[in-house]
Amino acid sequence: MSKRHSAKHKLDRRMGENIWGRPKSPVNKREYGPGQHGQRRKGKVSDFGLQLKAKQKLKGYYGEVTEKQFKAQYTEAARMKGDTSQNLIGLLERRLDAIVYRAKFAPTVFAARQLVSHGHIRVNGVKCNVASRRCAVNDEISLGTKAQEMALVMEAQSLPEREIPDYVVADGTAKVTLSRVPTLDEVPYPVKMEPNLVVEFYSR
Repeated sequence: MSKRHSAKHKLDRRMGENIWGRPKSPVNKREYGPGQHGQRRKGKVSDFGLQLKAKQKLKGYYGEVTEKQFKAQYTEAARMKGDTSQNLIGLLERRLDAIVYRAKFAPTVFAARQLVSHGHIRVNGVKCNVASRRCAVNDEISLGTKAQEMALVMEAQSLPEREIPDYVVADGTAKVTLSRVPTLDEVPYPVKMEPNLVVEFYSR
């Protein structure tokens, strides 16, 4: 499991957007960037700058996935048939930690990753502690017995700010099934994601 080296909300400030849609995001109070020059008027951003920002935003949204892992996902998406940007979103949404987050088993994608790494998640009834594991359609993802009573999990399930998407089918409060690989417009991102720019960034 990769370690996060900076506060997660710093990404919100840097991007100037509340990328997880959380009420505690500092962007809700300060929409300008961090640091002493954060309030300076921004100049025109180059095409490369726009592509880089799109990549950093998408990579950060999934819990600051490492550059090596993220590029590997892009490479695989490019090899697959069809639209590379749609393939990339499909691969990212099939990560185990992403499904745990979508299922509202955890309040944040970072907490989802920790829940997996601590052995609280079952895939088809078998314990799995690899957050980057790629789930298949019709895989069942469930909470372990201890996890069902954790305050963190109960808090996540009561959050009003997001709903479980259609492609993650809930069976009670402790089990979900990945019913299909979603397309970009089905994924409930709180802000606009531009995987097409990510594809342009890597295919330069």
